[in-house]
Amino acid sequence: MNHRRKNNPLGRKYGHRKSILSNLASSLIKKKRIFTTLAKAKVLKKYIEPIITKSKINTTHSRRNIFSYLRDKIAVSELFNNIFEKVRIRPGGYTRIIKTGFRFGDQAPLSFIELVDFNEIYTSKKTIKFIRRSRKKKSTKKTMNNE
Repeated sequence: MNHRRKNNPLGRKYGHRKSILSNLASSLIKKKRIFTTLAKAKVLKKYIEPIITKSKINTTHSRRNIFSYLRDKIAVSELFNNIFEKVRIRPGGYTRIIKTGFRFGDQAPLSFIELVDFNEIYTSKKTIKFIRRSRKKKSTKKTMNNE
């Protein structure tokens, strides 16, 4: 049974899991989108969303707390830059997981996790004009019988 087991340990010990999650989180902050397995993406989502929420308060204390999670100065400074201003406005749900298929070698489910506000496809403001592609309507011949 799975009672009271809230986290997925990913088959690793605590230190290894902690370093994997900090590396994945700093890569996600730097690159805005990363490809990984579905299990790692789900665990990373639970790991990084509180970090982004803590970055809304721009103080030295919150920077140090976030540095204890990420352990990467470049990622922490990137997180507090003006680039992440639109992320701070959002009340939650900063990441999106999209499943992409299966890995060739071991059939592990692959996905990519991305920051929601940095995807140009979903957040573009211009409207896309769709061209309706349908069959050409057949013209009906009306026969008029003069009686």
